[in-house]
Amino acid sequence: MDFVAKLLSYYQGRDTKKPSGGYRPRPYKVKRKALGGGPPTNTTLSESGNEVRKVTRVFGGNVKVRAYSVQYANLYIPSEKKAVKVRIIRVLETPSNRELAKRQIIVKGAIIETERGRAIVTSRPGQDGIVNAVLIEK
Repeated sequence: MDFVAKLLSYYQGRDTKKPSGGYRPRPYKVKRKALGGGPPTNTTLSESGNEVRKVTRVFGGNVKVRAYSVQYANLYIPSEKKAVKVRIIRVLETPSNRELAKRQIIVKGAIIETERGRAIVTSRPGQDGIVNAVLIEK
């Protein structure tokens, strides 16, 4: 992540939205640093074969492991009731945003193609640092 992206923060409150009455009330609180989000991680499928993860300090002194590029997923196979490590071939579709699938960005809910077949991502790679998926069996 470059220096400029670290300085950006994205406030996600609703202090400036108007109520249905049409008047704009005074903000009832000061915008706190902790309420600002950050830029999206955009976990991509690794082309070169190396996986990139970074540990970030977040609110309350906690840590998040952010995965910036991944190549493997932990795939749960319901019929066999076991999990295996498989290579991700490509991102097929993302229900939340079609553009993410075009850019090969892996998010929760994305449908990926693996060595064992199609799977749906159940973890949040940008916040968990790992890709967990469940095999879609027909």
